[in-house]
Amino acid sequence: MDQSPTLPAALAADALSVVIDPARLGFKTTAEIDAVDQVPCQARALEAIRFGTGIRSPGFNLFLLGSHGTGRHSLIEAFLTGKAAAESDGDDWVYVENFDLPHMPRALRLPAGRGQDLADAMVEFTDDVRTSVPAFIANEENQNRLRSIHEEFKRKPDDLIEELGEKAATEKIMLVRTPLGFGFAPVEGDEIIKPDAFAKLPEAERQAIEARIEDLQTRLQEIIRQIPAWERQRRDALRKAVAELTEIAIKASMERVIGRFQDLPEVLDFLERVRADVVANFDSIEPPEDTADDRGPHAGGGRVNSGTWLEKYLVNCLVTRGPGSGAPIVHEANPTLANLVGRVEHMSEFGALMTNFRLIKGGALHRANGGYIVLDAEKLLREPFAWEALKRCLTQRSIRIESPGELLSLISTISLEPEPIPLDVKVVLIGSRLLYYLLTIYDPEFLELFKVEADFDEDVGRDTATEALFPGILSALVRRKGLRPLTAAAVALVMQRAIRLAGDQQRISIHMRQLADLLAAADHHAAAGGAAEIAAEHVQQAVDQQVRRADRIRERSYEMITRGKVLIATTGTAVGRINGLSVLQLGDFAFGRPTRISARVRLGTGKVVDIEREVELGGPLHSKGVLILSGFIAARYAADEPLSLAASLVFEQSYGGVEGDSASSAELYALLSAIAEVPLRQDLAVTGSVNQYGEIQVIGGVNEKIEGFFDICQARGLTGSQGVLIPAGNADHLMLERRVIDAVAAGRFHVYPVRSVDEGLALLCGMPAGAPDGDGHFPEGTVNGLVERRLRAFARARRRLREDARGDADKEAEAP
Repeated sequence: MDQSPTLPAALAADALSVVIDPARLGFKTTAEIDAVDQVPCQARALEAIRFGTGIRSPGFNLFLLGSHGTGRHSLIEAFLTGKAAAESDGDDWVYVENFDLPHMPRALRLPAGRGQDLADAMVEFTDDVRTSVPAFIANEENQNRLRSIHEEFKRKPDDLIEELGEKAATEKIMLVRTPLGFGFAPVEGDEIIKPDAFAKLPEAERQAIEARIEDLQTRLQEIIRQIPAWERQRRDALRKAVAELTEIAIKASMERVIGRFQDLPEVLDFLERVRADVVANFDSIEPPEDTADDRGPHAGGGRVNSGTWLEKYLVNCLVTRGPGSGAPIVHEANPTLANLVGRVEHMSEFGALMTNFRLIKGGALHRANGGYIVLDAEKLLREPFAWEALKRCLTQRSIRIESPGELLSLISTISLEPEPIPLDVKVVLIGSRLLYYLLTIYDPEFLELFKVEADFDEDVGRDTATEALFPGILSALVRRKGLRPLTAAAVALVMQRAIRLAGDQQRISIHMRQLADLLAAADHHAAAGGAAEIAAEHVQQAVDQQVRRADRIRERSYEMITRGKVLIATTGTAVGRINGLSVLQLGDFAFGRPTRISARVRLGTGKVVDIEREVELGGPLHSKGVLILSGFIAARYAADEPLSLAASLVFEQSYGGVEGDSASSAELYALLSAIAEVPLRQDLAVTGSVNQYGEIQVIGGVNEKIEGFFDICQARGLTGSQGVLIPAGNADHLMLERRVIDAVAAGRFHVYPVRSVDEGLALLCGMPAGAPDGDGHFPEGTVNGLVERRLRAFARARRRLREDARGDADKEAEAP
């Protein structure tokens, strides 16, 4: 007895969409309700964020994963703003001169606000040094002291030489000063003996005079040899005296600075080193013009550019914060290596690149130290060296400034090695799910450093609580963007749109970017109409205009069908031909497009040829669907016979790639029609995948697919018999446009939910599908029965051909 399933009933119009009643929302406009700033629907993500920002153990940084527009940036910003305000202020960080190793500047940590205080104090101090030290040294009393030291050492060689000259005079020898230096000559009375007269003296007398002169010359040389030592003693004495004066001159200024930082030992150590260096380098101080005295023993001695020399006592404020500002939050939009870890700048001097600690510039990690930094993962990974630098800083828990040129050894110039700064920061990366999972696979360090994942939903379950909160979410969006309030009807329409975006009547989209864009467009239309509120018609206008801006290709595609250039039948019947449905995605816009699928069969070896796969236009999922339907036919019909057909399947007039298995049920219907030679209705289109047991499975894009076939039928004129077969599991995914719902309500179009291939066959063929009996045979007068008989006929024909071929071979073998 035929146990064919009954024909599926078409869905009623009220089942094709969810309608939100504005009256039950309980308000007239969103101006009357409270805004919901944080989307409570992201409970899982919020729990992860609370955990990740609360735990202080190393490596528990966060990765916020989800699609663009789900509110990740706004949610984390709102959360961190509230959390950071209640936390302790971040520290100030400054770089100062390292007097022991000038190429390795020292980093000092100071409480918030104190870094700038220190910088200001050192500016005042250097100004005092520039003016007070030269002025103090140049005053008359101190110049007299320095002059006395100078005169004391200057007189010493003069006195000894004068004393030697007096001694020589007692021996009738005169000390003579010549252009070449000092010399001795014999005298007679007050006159020097001339050489001719000296030569006439008795030899013994001459020898005695020469011996005395030689002795005096030796003693003179001893005095002259001591002059450099006495000069060094003079300079040392002057330097010591000026150092004492310098220390006295800077004492008051230094004590003022020290008094402001008594509670900071590291700063006091730096100030002590500054004091010692100023005292040791007093000769480098250039006195002001009005106090300079070139006549003094120290005036202008060893002067250099005081601006350059004194700048090493200044402070480079790398990071400064205001007291009471809370923990820092940094959003780095351009995470290059330099923007992340800082850089050392250079300046050109006489053709060479020079630098100093004041040219060290901080990065985002310096500013975020002690708080939070938010980075876009994709942008970070695109920047050379930035990702590795971030991981290195997190692993070592310190910030070391590096430059790409040094890393690649591309430049050779004078540079610095700033002291690394200890790092205590919580990093928040924002990226896609694909990027997150790729990093977990290909970067072994990733999960060691980013242990917390916060997964953001694109949509949430639609229940009473969610529907009650959704108007508040829209109200927050409106106020944040400075838009007009929405009427209750507008809110209802936006909610319906959000349900459609979710693609499920039981869920609602919380894709904030798409909703915000829709509200902004609706506000524009309200403004153009002079309305004080955004009404439902403004929202609908925004939706329609959005489609209008993007539907050029859809319009041209439908035009090619309605003009008969692309062969799609919407009336009549045909064997082996069926209307399949596909979805084309163009940016944010998707639309359904019917495609003719055809099948041809003949006697063969059981192979079903997928022409799309053969020409490499079919993707792996599409090929999988064809193989599944091949398995279904082989197992269901004439299982005790070899499958003896050759079949081909193709998407007609398809010139691009085909992917997905949502057309596998349509391909199966076309193939069964070709085998049974039973025509299929062309006023019906089909979507849905099939498994090896003939069950119809859910697919995506069901709304666009139905609307695509409806638009073609409407353009040609609705007959009242046209419709679409969809998987029964997709029935609660329907959120169809009003034009389709109205046509269904008027009985001019139909949507049939189908659970099995047999239900679809009965609808498409207009005859029972047929159920197998106890022996697995299908009754006559059914589609399945015709399929079975044709396949068995193919098998018998194949056997006969084999037998005939075997007989011919035997005859050839027996022939002489």
